[in-house]
Amino acid sequence: MKLRWRGFPLPPMVLLSLLMLRSHSASAQDDAWTEAPITLRRTPELIETIPPAERGTRPSIVDGDRLSGRPDLEVTVEGNASLRRGDTRITADRLEYRPPADTATATGNVHLNQAGNVYEGPELRLKVESFEGFFDHVRYTLLANGGHGEAERIDFVDPKVSVARHVTYTTCLRENRPGWMPDWMLSAVTMTTDSDTNLATATDAQITFLGVTTPSIPSVTFPLSNARQSGLLPPVIGFDTTNGFEYLQPYYWNIAPNRDLTLYPELMTSRGINVGTEFRYLEKNYSGQIRIDEMPSDSLRDRNRWGLWAKHDQKLDPKPFGLDSLSTSFNINRVSDDDYWRDFSHSPTLTSRTLTNEVDLNWSKGDWSGQARTLSYQTLQYAASPITPSYNRVPQITANYNKYDLHGFDVSGTLDYSRFEIDSAYSPTLNGIKQPNGERMVGNLQISRPWVTPGGYVIPKLLLHTASYQLDSPLASGATSISSVVPTVSLDSGLVFERDTSLFGSAWRQTLEPRAFYVRTPYRDQSQLPVYDTAANDISFATLYTENAFSGNDRISDTNTLTTGVTTRLIDPVTGAESARFGIAQRFRFSDQNVTLPGGTAVTDRSGDFILGGQVHWNPKWSIDGLAQYNMDTGKSTRDALTLRYTPAPYHTLTAAFRYQADSSTTANDGTKTVDFNWQWPLSELTRGLFGERKPGDPGRWYAVGRLSYSLHDRAMSDSLIGAEYNACCWVGRVVLERLVSGRTSPDTRLMFQIQFNGFGNIGSNPTSTLLQNIQGYKPLNTQTEEPSRFTNYD
Repeated sequence: MKLRWRGFPLPPMVLLSLLMLRSHSASAQDDAWTEAPITLRRTPELIETIPPAERGTRPSIVDGDRLSGRPDLEVTVEGNASLRRGDTRITADRLEYRPPADTATATGNVHLNQAGNVYEGPELRLKVESFEGFFDHVRYTLLANGGHGEAERIDFVDPKVSVARHVTYTTCLRENRPGWMPDWMLSAVTMTTDSDTNLATATDAQITFLGVTTPSIPSVTFPLSNARQSGLLPPVIGFDTTNGFEYLQPYYWNIAPNRDLTLYPELMTSRGINVGTEFRYLEKNYSGQIRIDEMPSDSLRDRNRWGLWAKHDQKLDPKPFGLDSLSTSFNINRVSDDDYWRDFSHSPTLTSRTLTNEVDLNWSKGDWSGQARTLSYQTLQYAASPITPSYNRVPQITANYNKYDLHGFDVSGTLDYSRFEIDSAYSPTLNGIKQPNGERMVGNLQISRPWVTPGGYVIPKLLLHTASYQLDSPLASGATSISSVVPTVSLDSGLVFERDTSLFGSAWRQTLEPRAFYVRTPYRDQSQLPVYDTAANDISFATLYTENAFSGNDRISDTNTLTTGVTTRLIDPVTGAESARFGIAQRFRFSDQNVTLPGGTAVTDRSGDFILGGQVHWNPKWSIDGLAQYNMDTGKSTRDALTLRYTPAPYHTLTAAFRYQADSSTTANDGTKTVDFNWQWPLSELTRGLFGERKPGDPGRWYAVGRLSYSLHDRAMSDSLIGAEYNACCWVGRVVLERLVSGRTSPDTRLMFQIQFNGFGNIGSNPTSTLLQNIQGYKPLNTQTEEPSRFTNYD
């Protein structure tokens, strides 16, 4: 927004009103930390223009009931008069056109359409080609954003620029009823519009919202379309129980179609001033963004605070050594201290306490591919909720080979070298001593011979895993190097049966798909091997049909198991869409599993847990997802999850979920049980009469939004939010109260409030990103659409 004070002091109330107005495109992100950013383009947008050499050569087409005049000098049209040239058309009761001066005078029910912008009134005088002239007592509608209003007079400077005098402006839909007034309206002495810059500038302006009018504003600039513009973005205003009152005022600099920069100065009354800067770039072979935050003095923590976030991706060309592809990238995430994630609610670190820092180089050539990278983590520790850091890989070098249908065989192999390091304070214990840092070389080879037919498949596979370690200090056995070689054979097989059936009055194609998966891996003592990147797999349909019970490369489970299962699906025979799927699977063990992680015990159960799951998407409105893990020995469930979702229409979504996870450290029926509800729904449909019915032609509607997550075990609410939205067609109001509990000693509460004037500006803190993250199926009200074509209002 551009402010012009004309030398007079500005009252505080007017200043606050001005700062809350929007001066950027309607697609600009209001919460820059979490919402999708403004789109960068590699080349400028294509804009339809008429070359200057062709201007004046376009024909004028005149039409009407009665024509009179002198050829090439003047023509007068009466009754249904019309003049068209290019993208300009004039209709009126009477029209006079003089070709030598290229001037048109129209009177009586004048209608002017210029490239989709419509003007109506009693009298128009216009030089047609240069589009210079004036229109008295005019009613107008702009194509780009649907903005409309009335003016005593509009002066057309050229096809791009016009000046309206004593003008009103709004984006509320005009209603043909006596006494109608829009919910919000801008009134100004003058309003200059420029389609080249897509900006309108109003002077001596006042804004009326629901009958309340602001004091006079000397000058305000606002966008006419979704095009990117330099200027102030809507401020983010809120209150946080830790930071106090928060005021964030972004400034956006549209450097070029493929570059931009945004400044984020933020005032927090309990801390001080934080300044953020984000630069983004997009080129043919590379792109990225860099974000830096700096708070010189945090009065609450009494120290300097900073954050750095940077991403870069690049394709390297020309490619050496005849490579098919060569690319590099880096991803840097660093902050000044462990408390950063809790103290700065707009920070990217809010979603994670393990910050990744990675630089890699990727290549491919034929059946070969590889990567060289360094990967390290900054772990934000918190005494009330500590977490175990991951090992840094400095560096990791990998080469992969994949060859399919090599004389009927599929062959793949991987070679991986990694250097693992971690702070000794966080080193895990291995056989009674601190696990040392070290280097690991891994080789994996797989050879399979698939036999696949439409009715079934058989896939035998041979796997060989080798690992060699060189350690910085001795193990408990005194060795500084150790290695292992583990072979595996597996046999995967399945059948597919189909039949046509009828259920609930509809025709379906039903499948029955039994599957058997056998794995044999001999026992190899791996208890002395370090554990750098390995964890036990959770039991699921995916992991039951894998050869190794662990993820990573430090442990290969000794296995003599058979997994059997069956899946049935219901498929629409016309569209091929899957409407329902149900499955059951169980693993049978023929010998004990003796390879474990440090501190683990041998797995001796002969019959593993049953896994039952199902997904039903009977129609676009309803969906049900369920999963259960049942232990045959104890007769109890160890994990249950059920999600029910109802989405009958846009802006109507209800989701209910129940989750249970047994505590593996005890045999009692303990564990975590949570119930989760989230919703977006019109309040008038939930409580008819309380908020009023929606009448024909009335765009207003209240919506309830929120998420409530309750722990049955702790008998307490976890992270939750609740709020309301109001959609008045040309403006949207939102108020959301968020309460964060996870990872905190005391809850942190944040209030977010926003009024969005469509096509004009915003007030407050935008909670849209928070709602998108917490409510499944949430759809923002008045979602921005692409700009209309000039043929939308074609006459």
